Amino acid sequence: MTAPTITATNFTLPGQTAFTRGSVRDIYTIGNRYLVMVVTDRISAFDVLLPVAIPYKGQVLSLIATYFLEQTEDIVPNWFIKSPDPNVVIGHLCQPYKIEMVIRGYLVGHAWREYEAGNRTLCGVRLPDGLKENDKFPEPVITPATHAEQGHDEDVSAEEIIARGLIPADDYAEIEELTRRLYARGSEMAERNGLILVDTKYEFGLKDGQLCLIDEVHTPDSSRYFYSDGFEERQTRGERQRQLSKEFVREWLIARGFQGQDGETVPAFPGEFVQDVSERYIELFQKLTGQVFPRSAESEDPLARIESNVKAALEELR
Repeated sequence: MTAPTITATNFTLPGQTAFTRGSVRDIYTIGNRYLVMVVTDRISAFDVLLPVAIPYKGQVLSLIATYFLEQTEDIVPNWFIKSPDPNVVIGHLCQPYKIEMVIRGYLVGHAWREYEAGNRTLCGVRLPDGLKENDKFPEPVITPATHAEQGHDEDVSAEEIIARGLIPADDYAEIEELTRRLYARGSEMAERNGLILVDTKYEFGLKDGQLCLIDEVHTPDSSRYFYSDGFEERQTRGERQRQLSKEFVREWLIARGFQGQDGETVPAFPGEFVQDVSERYIELFQKLTGQVFPRSAESEDPLARIESNVKAALEELR
């Protein structure tokens, strides 16, 4: 029996004033105070929502995000209040800066594709010559992107962010420093568990005029991880790195001619591949946290469980 997947929610919650549906999350605004973020099992790649749901994916993302929000609150305040359900995070309603602070320790993914095409400047950052895929940068580089409501995010430089008034200069300088500190913390925690935090992204906003960390942190949807054991040997031999992240889904799609461009068709996902994706998400949770993943009962109704748990939590917050 396969665990039921959560593809969408349509709750009416006490005090609800707004609802938005992102690529993966269903977000309920409660008054002018709280956000209820329900993490579904939907999956996207290349900013395209894929026509498949991954069992337990939402739980993995929610639990990892909660874990790292708690583990980094000494660096910067965050939006988190509580997680009343494995698929739910409730937090403060903040004013978001619509910029994703992408930080890269290694030449992979989008950065590698740009580099391979001959580009040596990314988001205003000069990349060194002579690198090959998966090489470590001399120091982590920050390559921000606009956070698009629809369509593709776009690379943007620090100078453009400030010139366009997307983030005030003083706040941006602080956000860059916080991004580096958060990445250093995430890298240390990953290393202790035999992983390399290859790259990741952070989002920030304002709560009562103060900077705070929002959204997810160090999840496999926002980050790439390699296994550290054997990394150098594989790199020396020019072999593919063993990884735990969503990048292998992107690579699977690329191999079948899909990169989210107009006119391309999303390939069908075989059941075995969907199960493999699910198990990789679960493995990453267990590797990162050292905890056993709490699989929900395959026979339960996850929507009824979530709605009940959220309503009880909101009652406590009244």
